[in-house]
Amino acid sequence: MACFVYEGMMLFGLLLIPGAIGALFVAVTGSAHPLVLEVIAFVVFGIYFTWFWSRRGQTLPMQTWHILVLTTSGQPLSQPRALLRYAASCAWFAPAWLIKVLNHWTGWDGIAALGIGVVAYALLALLHPQRQFWHDAICGTQLIDAKPEPRRKS
Repeated sequence: MACFVYEGMMLFGLLLIPGAIGALFVAVTGSAHPLVLEVIAFVVFGIYFTWFWSRRGQTLPMQTWHILVLTTSGQPLSQPRALLRYAASCAWFAPAWLIKVLNHWTGWDGIAALGIGVVAYALLALLHPQRQFWHDAICGTQLIDAKPEPRRKS
């Protein structure tokens, strides 16, 4: 979960890109529809995760916490599998986001719904036989411990 929080801080920084694109969209069209900004953020985040998972098997926070994502056969992720994993990982947020939107919750109500949804999804991993997140089980991926071997003293 510490990696998840660190990843959130990285994504907060990445939000500058959709924010700039959204500001340009508002300037050109005169319309500030929040769904457009959310779609732009979804695409930017998808590019971020798909690129890192298929190139290195790790995002920057995953490197810090020595977590590596591989296929269940131990192979690096292809771009299509990384994209599938990104889409499936929306299960962290999608149900709570949908409830938030349907109930027209904003501010703290929306944040609380998303927080409860994230915690509920994390707890669902306890129901998996290998304590794996369900999006990994569906996509045929796994998270492994990638700590470097300790150096021997000469």
